[in-house]
Amino acid sequence: MTAVPRRALAVLATALLGGLLSACGGDGQETASRPNWSEPASYTYTLNSGTGERALIGRFRITVANHEVAHARGLDDSGRRLVANSPGQVPTLGDLLKELDRARGEGAATAEAEYAPDGRPERITLDWDTNALDDEAEYVISGYEPVTG
Repeated sequence: MTAVPRRALAVLATALLGGLLSACGGDGQETASRPNWSEPASYTYTLNSGTGERALIGRFRITVANHEVAHARGLDDSGRRLVANSPGQVPTLGDLLKELDRARGEGAATAEAEYAPDGRPERITLDWDTNALDDEAEYVISGYEPVTG
């Protein structure tokens, strides 16, 4: 068996890690396209959204019909205010995925998503610029139920 000096092992490990990070987009950020999931025409879900000025802030129960928000109910004070004053800002899951795609296309510092086994988003985390304050967004999706019939 041939002995390999520690320094050589460290150089090899660094090179391998660098190659892995490059394959992942350079900074370890998720770069793979999202799973193959088609947004159904009608469904309900709960959205908990917060952080930053660019983000929608509040907790909501949302009903989507024909790919549009048909009903939104604020589940906290921020959510109720937003639904009362700006109901058009409440997003469908498709809208959230478009925002994720836009952030990736604009080279956001963070544009990550976690997906359920069926491919729908469960969490979307965005940060356009790591040096800017209040440009982050985090969307946590739960209580998803497709509407059938």
